[in-house]
Amino acid sequence: MIDIYAGPSAAKAIKEQGMTPDLFSTFLGASGGPKWFTLFGLDKYLFGEFFKERNTTLNLLGSSAGAFRAACFAQNDPVAAISRLAKSYSETRYSSNKAKPEEITTKARELLSTVFAENGIQEIIDNPVFKAHFIVAKSNGFVASENKLMQLMGLSKSYLANRLNRRFLNKQYERYVFQPSDSQLSFSDNNTFNTHTIELSEDNLADALLASGSIPLVMQGIKNITGTPPGMYRDGGIIDYHFDLNIHNDGLILYPHFNNKPKAGWFDKSLKRGITPKNYDKVVMITPSAEFVASLPYGKIPDRTDFTELDADTRIKYWRQVLSETERLGEAFDKLCEHPIEPKIQIIT
Repeated sequence: MIDIYAGPSAAKAIKEQGMTPDLFSTFLGASGGPKWFTLFGLDKYLFGEFFKERNTTLNLLGSSAGAFRAACFAQNDPVAAISRLAKSYSETRYSSNKAKPEEITTKARELLSTVFAENGIQEIIDNPVFKAHFIVAKSNGFVASENKLMQLMGLSKSYLANRLNRRFLNKQYERYVFQPSDSQLSFSDNNTFNTHTIELSEDNLADALLASGSIPLVMQGIKNITGTPPGMYRDGGIIDYHFDLNIHNDGLILYPHFNNKPKAGWFDKSLKRGITPKNYDKVVMITPSAEFVASLPYGKIPDRTDFTELDADTRIKYWRQVLSETERLGEAFDKLCEHPIEPKIQIIT
């Protein structure tokens, strides 16, 4: 039902101490849009049960869909918040399967309003335990333009530069991390992206979160976010799609993910390039098993192509079924934690 992958240090700690919540100091949430639906049941279990009694800091670091999830986990009722996100996102309808960026961006703002409910923004900022961090990519040059042709030119340049070396993207993109004022999260990046931290506030949280999920060409970018230098801010997954960061905090890193082959950045999706193994030394990655994925409708996990390849009614029915099926993943993780049986761990190398 679920597979566990871990770096050498993480595997050793789990074998010695079991899968206990106090082992973890950081939680990662990757980009990937509706691929996240396969983790819904696991997310509810983790923040409704596994971390329920936690009273020490857990840093939540996410980009795009992962940032949206972090915004749910940092609210006072994380299960209710993540359920609002799943329902609103999965039931989104557009005027056509070729919706324009303006419409998709408007729908995304409506989704966030639903996720925040009455007081979500303030709850995220004030949470003393679950500290949300949203990654956003400041875009420079042609990729900052809202003109489709210019944006395509900029993205083509990014694609070619990235094929040579990920470091060559650092002229076009800068990493901005929106975080609580008292954040102690620290990480380094061997690809030398310029990284800036911005304090989350009532004035910038919604825009920062929306920017973190603003996919180039699909959505509008977010301009001039409060507290940042003037400019265009887009999807955090451009730089940190599935993460390749050396996180310095003590403790292990819990990383529920929809597959076992993380890619560092958005432009790595079609490349064989993997992550840096040493950056995953303290990571515990939980993924749905191949058998579980095969049991889903269409034998796959949801993705953004479902918006264009399926009619709305068919897509929504399919996504609802996936969300329901993922309850089994939460149950599987519960059994793994409750029974003193050493879990089968595959080492990340």
